[in-house]
Amino acid sequence: MDVLERIKQQVEENSVIIYMKGTPQFPSCGFSARTIDILKSYGQEFAYVNILMDQEIRTDMHKFSDWPTFPQLFINGELVGGCDICVELHESGELEGLVKAAATAQQAS
Repeated sequence: MDVLERIKQQVEENSVIIYMKGTPQFPSCGFSARTIDILKSYGQEFAYVNILMDQEIRTDMHKFSDWPTFPQLFINGELVGGCDICVELHESGELEGLVKAAATAQQAS
């Protein structure tokens, strides 16, 4: 399976997934850490991919998402964006609703 097929499969199989530097327990950059803190505050499960451990994804992710930086958050197969967009949506209350709805729908299926 090529890297774009792997990414597509990951995004389709996980209602909330973040492509980040490091892990939720040990983020390797401030932007990933900030986005993870937001996601953790909602108390919902989410998947992650540590791009530092997968050079193919790190190199080719922009071909899939058309987004140049990390982290990248996907909800229900759609790119939400990076850290700045996640912070904006969090502050407006919109991101929490999206994450909780997606997590609830995945648990029901």
